[in-house]
Amino acid sequence: MDFPFIQTAVEAVRTQTPLVHCITNYVTVNDCANALIAAGASPIMSDEPADVEDITSICGGLVLNIGTLNQRSIEGMHRAGNRAAELGHAIVLDPVGAGASALRTQTASDLLDELPVRVVRGNMSEIKALAGSAASTRGVDVNPDDVVTDANLVASGRAAQALAAKTGAVIAITGAIDVVADAQRAFAIRNGSPLLGKITGSGCMLSCLVAAYATALPDDALEAAVSAVASMGWAGEVAAARMQPLDGNGSFRTYLLDALYNLTGTELREHARVEPIDLGEGR
Repeated sequence: MDFPFIQTAVEAVRTQTPLVHCITNYVTVNDCANALIAAGASPIMSDEPADVEDITSICGGLVLNIGTLNQRSIEGMHRAGNRAAELGHAIVLDPVGAGASALRTQTASDLLDELPVRVVRGNMSEIKALAGSAASTRGVDVNPDDVVTDANLVASGRAAQALAAKTGAVIAITGAIDVVADAQRAFAIRNGSPLLGKITGSGCMLSCLVAAYATALPDDALEAAVSAVASMGWAGEVAAARMQPLDGNGSFRTYLLDALYNLTGTELREHARVEPIDLGEGR
């Protein structure tokens, strides 16, 4: 199916160069910055509580990633989030490892309760933890029992839509099949490569891209999130196609940034595999 908003979203990011404040995972902070630059946005990183309110004030979007939590960064997230809320900025929550520890789960829940989060981006295990239904989380990776498949696609869409209705946020569940939903609509995105799971930070990078897209398209967070998720998936496919026999995940990481850098709106519109999910009567 053809969705013109996908082309519009890519071009809006490149035209507007949104500045995104990232309070993110120390493990992936450099990759997050480079992914934003490649997409046409501009990153700035700060988690110092005395600094974050000023920094987020000059930005248009805010990423709150709980991957490497400490008490200072938690305070910084709340301060930055409240300032972003005052200014009407796009806030993206990445609940990395929610369900793996009480601190992660509580921090993500507190942020979601306190702030007008525009998009939550995580794997199904993390999203289920936020919804209070996760039995277990396998570190920061999705529990194999939670993988989205064709067999459970409708159920996954309903779960995303229920959490969206409860929180007011767009819910983006990423995996082999991505699901993005708000309280009214749900989409499946089938772009991607298994190699995205072989590098550290593909999810963190995507959350930053979601913030850039949501900042550039302030009137439709669902379309922004769908476009961002499709952009990372298609970039993963392009990167995987470049792999040579002696290449490994380090080469893939470089090729992924190259693909994001060279991505155009017309290219993504042509290659994005996006479809509405018919949730039927049980939604």
